Amino acid sequence: MGEWWKKLKLRAQKGRTRSHLLTAWSVKPAARRPLSAEMSGRGHSAKAKRKAISKSQRAGLQFPVGRLARYLKNGRYAKRVGSGAPVYLAAVLEYLAAEVLELAGNACRDNNKTRIIPRHIQLAIRNDEELGKLLASVTIAHGGVLPNIHQLLLPKKTAAKLEKEAASKAEKSPSKSDAKSSDK
Repeated sequence: MGEWWKKLKLRAQKGRTRSHLLTAWSVKPAARRPLSAEMSGRGHSAKAKRKAISKSQRAGLQFPVGRLARYLKNGRYAKRVGSGAPVYLAAVLEYLAAEVLELAGNACRDNNKTRIIPRHIQLAIRNDEELGKLLASVTIAHGGVLPNIHQLLLPKKTAAKLEKEAASKAEKSPSKSDAKSSDK
């Protein structure tokens, strides 16, 4: 028998408990009762309680893994949803959001602004090849369009302007044949 049985026998001998109550059925619950103030609830100590850690913190993500898991379950996309699916989905969404925000921030800085507006998001998405493919059929409200003028619509250069440009290029960089003839 364990030590708890010996302790109860000693208590009974000293008169602290009634000996007729010491039976096999009544001893164990008496031994399990909390004896100190540190114990709480169902016999677990207060120190053993750990702070709750969210699934997002465990995965090292900012996007809510638990909420995405709930959406996947309530959306009835499948009969069952694995534990890794919402984590993967949260990671992909977080990456896409970070990519769009980084490019939109660059577009914002190029326009000497401090706040990202839908125009900056539009410019960021349409100037990036992969994001442009992914969001090709998406319309961004108040995003506008990319600045683009077709070459046919631009005014044609005349022959006189072409000759002036050729002459100015020749003056700026003399050719090798001109340099050899001047040496002789």
